[in-house]
Amino acid sequence: MPIYRTTLGGEVFRFSNLAEVMAKATPARSGDALAGLIATSDVERVAAQMVLADLPLKTFLEELLVPYEEDEVTRLIVDTHDAAAFAPVSHMSVGQFRDWLLSDAATPAALTALAPGLMPEMAAAVSKIMRNRDLIAVARKITVVTAFRSTLGLEGRIGSRLQPNHPQDDLKGIVASTLDGLSYAVGDAVIGINPATDNIPTAMTLISMLDDLRGRYDIPTQSCVLTHVTNSIEIINRGAPLDLVFQSVAGTEAANEGFGVTLSMLKEAHEAALSLNRGTMGQNVMYFETGQGSALSADAHHGIDQQTVEARAYAVCRAFDPLIVNTVVGFIGPEYLYDGKEIIRAGLEDVFCGKLLGLPMGCDVCYTNHAEADQNDMDVLMTLLANARAQFLIGVPGADDIMLNYQSLSFHDIAYLRNSLGLKAAPEFEAWLTAMGLVSETGHLLQSDLGAARLLEAAQ
Repeated sequence: MPIYRTTLGGEVFRFSNLAEVMAKATPARSGDALAGLIATSDVERVAAQMVLADLPLKTFLEELLVPYEEDEVTRLIVDTHDAAAFAPVSHMSVGQFRDWLLSDAATPAALTALAPGLMPEMAAAVSKIMRNRDLIAVARKITVVTAFRSTLGLEGRIGSRLQPNHPQDDLKGIVASTLDGLSYAVGDAVIGINPATDNIPTAMTLISMLDDLRGRYDIPTQSCVLTHVTNSIEIINRGAPLDLVFQSVAGTEAANEGFGVTLSMLKEAHEAALSLNRGTMGQNVMYFETGQGSALSADAHHGIDQQTVEARAYAVCRAFDPLIVNTVVGFIGPEYLYDGKEIIRAGLEDVFCGKLLGLPMGCDVCYTNHAEADQNDMDVLMTLLANARAQFLIGVPGADDIMLNYQSLSFHDIAYLRNSLGLKAAPEFEAWLTAMGLVSETGHLLQSDLGAARLLEAAQ
């Protein structure tokens, strides 16, 4: 058993186990304070980071944070670990790994090859000793390409989820929001609805409506109703035109039980969706959502800090080859991420860790109305994430989700990122936008009122 101890400023700091080192090395956030896991001072946090930096990466293979016998996520992580892929960095400490990631030796090809050899805990550990700019610098080097009807993750592009939620699942309201979003060139990653009433008949009605709308305009994208995975399986069995299977997941078996989901359920749903063969550009058929604090809120975190548990959720996602993974970074509330600073840090950590593990990582840049955050904080985070080459971001009408009652990004924000940073939509979607007269040949958004008029004209 390693000795987790260091001396700093004449004071000796001791940590009882690897989980405590990880928790106390984490940049401060309200969720870890709520769980009693946070460092008691900035000095103790630096001491824990020093101990963590000197630990061999192999330590995570030897000291499991959640016992193998008790947790199917741990078993998944251990059983799928690729020792050959891990070999190039297996001799490194966490600190040496950080230095390598930031060096020119960590090329895009090298990072892609490394991903199967990394345990989520390794990614979480190295993130804890990195500054925000370090997380961005490494994440932007990593390319993860996925496809269904559109191709996501290509360099120079950023995708978007069009989120037209309605508090009564009103079809006309949803269609109006969808057309509005399309006129701002939003929706190439997915047109995704959170249903106000989560049952099979409602979901089937919404799925059929979205598929009719997509077919009417011949839109090269995919749709999704964010219903429970068991509903999706039944919906497939009933013959509805389902594109993507959605599920929220977490980093422990107990937390996933809180979502009513197991790995075997996800496997069944993945196979069912693949059997439909609805993709034209690829067959990535899963859409996962995660978020720091979900395991803690379910009292299913095993004494592990929320960012490390979040990284473990990415092992679940990785097992099913998803089209997109979305960290809903500020959605749970200030009990877990208190203010704009904590939300910004968490969003960068999540996209970094997810991409490092080989995932098509996006983010819902968001906050609840009782958090100490505002749209200026979201402006900062979305701009940083675009620089980190997040796979996609979410846009809702006016940045205000009137069904889920939280604040996100607007359609205008996605347009700002593309126009200001020279980014484009997915290539198939961009070609459709150009043909519809919604963007110029250079990919810049044209007047949205003109775009909306053209969409309405095409519908008639």
